[in-house]
Amino acid sequence: MALFSSRVVAAIAALPALALATTAIAAVPAEMAKRLDQDLTPLGSERAGNADGSIPAWTGGIKTPPAGFQKGTHHINPYAGEQPLFTITRENMGQYADRIAGPQKALLEKYGDTFKMNVYKSHRSCAQPEFVYEANRKNALTGTIADAGNGVDNAFMGKPFPIPNSGYEVLWNHFLGFANHKIQRQFAAVIPTASGSYTKYSAQDDAIVRWNDPKFKTASDLDNIFALYILHTLEPTRVAGNVILVHETLNRLSDPRKAWQYSPGTRRVRRAPNIAYDNPGTNSDGATTSDSFGGYNGAPDRYTWTVKGRQEAYIPYNNYDLYSNNLSYEEIINPRHINTDYVRYEQHRVWQLEANLKPSTRHVYSRRVFYQDEDTWGIVSSELYDARGELWRVQEQYPIVFYDVPVCGSSMGGAYDFTNGRYVLVGMINEEEPINFYASELNEDRYTPQTIRTIGR
Repeated sequence: MALFSSRVVAAIAALPALALATTAIAAVPAEMAKRLDQDLTPLGSERAGNADGSIPAWTGGIKTPPAGFQKGTHHINPYAGEQPLFTITRENMGQYADRIAGPQKALLEKYGDTFKMNVYKSHRSCAQPEFVYEANRKNALTGTIADAGNGVDNAFMGKPFPIPNSGYEVLWNHFLGFANHKIQRQFAAVIPTASGSYTKYSAQDDAIVRWNDPKFKTASDLDNIFALYILHTLEPTRVAGNVILVHETLNRLSDPRKAWQYSPGTRRVRRAPNIAYDNPGTNSDGATTSDSFGGYNGAPDRYTWTVKGRQEAYIPYNNYDLYSNNLSYEEIINPRHINTDYVRYEQHRVWQLEANLKPSTRHVYSRRVFYQDEDTWGIVSSELYDARGELWRVQEQYPIVFYDVPVCGSSMGGAYDFTNGRYVLVGMINEEEPINFYASELNEDRYTPQTIRTIGR
C-alpha cells in the first residue's frame, strides 16, 4: 500500500525513480486522513508487515517499560535475550546487497576488515502517547508547507505531515515531532583519530520544545520559535565554560535561526550566525558541520529535496545495548568507527530523501542522501558528498524507544569521515552522566543571552 496521497500514488508505483513536488501542496482530504486509523499507523507508516514476514506488522510499539525499569535510570533492553540472526561482512555483503543502504555499504567497503553488521529480529517498537496520535490526525487535515519549503503552517505537536506530498514535507517530519516538552541531560562526545586515540568532551544541554507545549494549540501560537536550547561545555579545560544559546525557528526563511555564544576567554556573549549550514559543528574539531547533528537540522533553502522511493534496509534500531551503563567508552570507541559488537541492525522500511545543492548557493556538501525510518520519520543514516560528487562522509543515528514517555528517537549519533579515518560520536551516556530526560523546573526566562553569561562563569 502506498503511503502518499492519491495525487502521487501512481508515481510511487515507479519506485525508486519517484520525484515528488517541492512546492506547497494543500493538506490531504478527509477521506485520505482516515487512513491513519486504517491501513496506516497514527504516525503515517504502513501498518502491515512485508511479504515474507521479516518486517512485522505494527501493533502499537512499546508503551510499557520492562520489569525492573526505574524512571531516571538507563533504559533496560527489552530484547536482551536475542541473538543476531546473521552478520554481514565485507566478504558476504553481496548476498544481502539489495537490503544494504548506501551508508552501510560504504562502511563495509571502506572498513570491512573491522566493520560488520549484526542483524537481529525486527521489532516495530515505536510508540507515542494517544494525544500525539490525535494531533497527527488533525495535522493531516490542516498542515501546510510555507515559504517554498522553509516553514510549516497550521500544524502542531505531532508530525506536521503524517501523509506527506513532497520532499519538503518528508524533511519537516524529521525536524518536528513529539518529544518531552522540557528536556535536560549530560552527555559525552569524542572525535577519535584514525588510530583510536581521543579526548572526551563532556557537556550539559537542556531545551524547552515549544512545539510540544500543551498550552499552545497551533504553530501560529509559537511566535515562530519551536524550540529553545542551551549547550554548556564542561570539559576538556580548553573549551570548558563555552555556552551556546539557540532559538530554533519554525519558518527559517522569514526568520533564520537565532544563536548566541558565551566565551570564558572574552567573558562576552556574541551573536553566533555561524552555528548554521556548513560551519564546523560545536565541539567537533571540524569533523562535521553545524547542520549535520541529529542527521540534519539545518534550513532547507540551499537544496532541492526529492523523495527517491521506499526500500527495505538493515538500519540501526533498538540500540539499547549501546546506551548501557555496563559499557565503558573504551569499549565503544574503536579506530575509524565505533565497536560494532554493540550496534543492533534490524530490517525496516525506509524512505530515501535526496538533497541536491542549488546552483545559486554554496555548501561543502553538494549532495546528501538521507534514509528515514518509516515508523518515526527520523533520519537513521545519510551519505554526504563533496563538491566533486564523491562520497566524503556517512552518518548513523542509533535510536531506541524511551518507553517511559513513550517517545522514539536517537540520543547518540556518529559521523564517519572517509578522507582521514576520523569520526565524531555524540550523545554517549554510559559512564558518570546522570540520566534525566525530565526537567519540569525549566522556564523560558532561562533562554536569554544574560543567562548563558551566568552559566559560563
